[in-house]
Amino acid sequence: MIFLNDSYVKEFQAPLQLVEDDKVITADSCFYAQSGGQPGDKGALEINGEKFNVINTLKHEKGIAHVLDQPCRVSAGEVVGIIDWDHRYRLMRMHTSMHLLCAALPYYVTGGSIGLEKSRIDFDLGEETFEFETLNTIINEFIQHAHPISYQWITNEELDQQPELVRTLSVKPPRTNDKIRLVKIGSIDLQPCGGTHVANTSEIGEFQFIKYESKGKMNKRVQFTLD
Repeated sequence: MIFLNDSYVKEFQAPLQLVEDDKVITADSCFYAQSGGQPGDKGALEINGEKFNVINTLKHEKGIAHVLDQPCRVSAGEVVGIIDWDHRYRLMRMHTSMHLLCAALPYYVTGGSIGLEKSRIDFDLGEETFEFETLNTIINEFIQHAHPISYQWITNEELDQQPELVRTLSVKPPRTNDKIRLVKIGSIDLQPCGGTHVANTSEIGEFQFIKYESKGKMNKRVQFTLD
């Protein structure tokens, strides 16, 4: 999956693997497939000169499924795909912000959802308390510090030997060919993740805390948006 190595690739070309009604499947793609609380990419495909709109992207046992706004009657050919960059880039900024929240709140993550207008992340605080109103200051300082984001790859066995790297309780780290990608944000955060991220925290823009909600004795939800 191209985006695992470079989230900034906007276009790809690959042979058509399979068509299932409104789904065009290719073995590889730069389109992100919906998972881990992050929506799938949108954009456009061109197959043998015919153009299609992509309204979502999903995982498929034979690769990546690009969901179209109409059935596809093409059965063979070369696929050229172009991502809706504004949509993708906004989600990249949101997703990276969630990692900064993990750096600010050193607790297990019990859930999350990334959106264009606002996003949320749930933490298991146990009996501890936190002044959530301070998050604007903390996160925006992380952003202004311009921490670089980089990737490292480890094996399943290496991750099993370092369980403290896994912050999520509800989502298991994606394992690709016995390799797991770690997302490193400067010196403040390191954890497995298969999503798309910006290259530097300075790209995120202004973080805006919306509200905090208690979703049970241990589950605390943080909602936020970006400028």
